[in-house]
Amino acid sequence: MAIFKPKYVTFDCYGTLIFFDMAGIAAEIYADRVSPEMMPTFTQHFAAFRLDEVLGDWKPYKDVVESAIRRTCKRNGIEYREGEGERIYRTVPTWGPHADVPAGLAKVAKEVPLVILSNAMDEQIHSNVDKLGAPFHAVFTAQQAQAYKPRMRPFEYMLDQLGCGPEDILHVSSSLRYDLMTAHDLGIRNKVFVARGHEPSTPYYGYQEIRDIGGLAGVLGL
Repeated sequence: MAIFKPKYVTFDCYGTLIFFDMAGIAAEIYADRVSPEMMPTFTQHFAAFRLDEVLGDWKPYKDVVESAIRRTCKRNGIEYREGEGERIYRTVPTWGPHADVPAGLAKVAKEVPLVILSNAMDEQIHSNVDKLGAPFHAVFTAQQAQAYKPRMRPFEYMLDQLGCGPEDILHVSSSLRYDLMTAHDLGIRNKVFVARGHEPSTPYYGYQEIRDIGGLAGVLGL
């Protein structure tokens, strides 16, 4: 990928910029019902059901989380107790950034406008964005687009709102399944994969790989 100056650098938020701790809170809540040996499988199922839940028509993220954790409990033969989905959902605004994020973003923000495209509700995300310590030109949510990534509609919504095309942005994410595969299919040529260990690298999708947000300035030639 040749170095170029995009009109915008666009980011996935949770997992890429914000430390995404769904597995941690689920492990805390279900420690009395799931053994330590089985907990990794339980949290993997929870992640898989969340992905499945966002592939259909839009619904509030609280409903996504609640349905996914109910299905996870059923899959693992354990009791779901009323209010546990809500408890997980309510932790999201408390999460802060990965340690590498504030300094890495600040350097890039001096040169290129920053944008977030997130699978979030408006009520959630601004608390998290405030913790990132960098100015953002725009923050777009699944609620605004009425669709979740990895569907194409959120990306199309973002591009329409920005008044630009796929060739004008650099999209940054730590997830191929939620972001970079769809970005590839939409013709977003300039992509960065932040290798945080969530998913294996799949170079077919045509991105530059960095270990953390500190490496983003180098991708942009800054």
